[in-house]
Parts: sequence; C-alpha cells; structure tokens
Amino acid sequence: MINEITYKVIGAAYLVHKNLGPGLLESSYKECLFYELNKLGLEVEKEKPLPLVYEEVKLEIGYRIDILVNKQVVVEIKAVEQINEVHLAQILTYLKLTKSTLGLLINFNVADLKKGIKRVINSTV
Repeated sequence: MINEITYKVIGAAYLVHKNLGPGLLESSYKECLFYELNKLGLEVEKEKPLPLVYEEVKLEIGYRIDILVNKQVVVEIKAVEQINEVHLAQILTYLKLTKSTLGLLINFNVADLKKGIKRVINSTV
C-alpha cells in the first residue's frame, strides 16, 4: 500500500516537473503537486501543522509538513541548487515527529527529476 502511494506521488511529481520545468519557487511546485495528488483521489494535506512535543510539553512552534499523503507519506518539496544534509535531517525529523516510516524529498530545481528525488526511511518506527 505505501509503495503504491509513493509510486503515485513520484508519478505526479514527474508530471508537474514535465509541465513546469526547473527554476520556479517551491510554493509553485507544492500547489501543483497538491492539485495532481488530489486528482488521483489520494487523501492529501498541505502545510500540515506539526507540533513539537518535548517531554510533556506540546509546543506549537510553526513546523509544517509540505504535503502528507494518506496520513502515511511525508513529502518535503524543495527548489534548491542541491539537496544537502540539512534537508535530509529536516524530513527525518518530520518522519520521527509524525511516527511515519516513509518520506519523499523532492527537489524540483533539477533538469532530470530522477536526480531530485530521495526516498527517506525512518528506521526508528
């Protein structure tokens, strides 16, 4: 089931990238990917608030997941020169905070989208 979801997300990302190409703002890709995923009938949440729980304190400090698909797959969207360790750490943190096992880090600012997609697994769940 989760592999089906990621397959659909990646397919939708390829469609968005094919239509828009690289060079736009992250928000443009996010909106278009959200639209495409909704067209596929997936349960999609955009800018999902994510509280940080520290010990017994719940902190509403403004973390937001770009896209959460079927309450299982975290999608973090970037439009940067290259993905670096901070971006990977960010999606891993989101996976841990949501207790999700799988995330996709998608950088649309590449000529070949295949080079812009990272599948990230949370092994602590």
